[in-house]
Amino acid sequence: MTGPAVILVTADSEASAVKISKHLVENRLAACASIVPKIRSIYVWEDEVCDEEEYLLIIKTRGDLFEQVRDAIVDIHNYTVPEIVSLPIVGGLEAYLDWINDVTVAS
Repeated sequence: MTGPAVILVTADSEASAVKISKHLVENRLAACASIVPKIRSIYVWEDEVCDEEEYLLIIKTRGDLFEQVRDAIVDIHNYTVPEIVSLPIVGGLEAYLDWINDVTVAS
């Protein structure tokens, strides 16, 4: 995927969310990672319905960096199967989208 993208990731704690976010931004894999605190996730895991408090990361990056971002998250995330979902940004303020491109690493 080319162009800007948003990657959604959940984490089990604020500390984990901050660790992932800082790693991605410091390594220029993401322009920004916003942390939404205390979401409630209801899901099936190992044949059980789980009801957990989580933190949602909204990561702004370039689509062509998805595999690097994904791999970095998998390396440091404490979940066995972390949620990592990429969505293309199909429109936005041009200056903001340019900023995402400018501050992330060149491919």
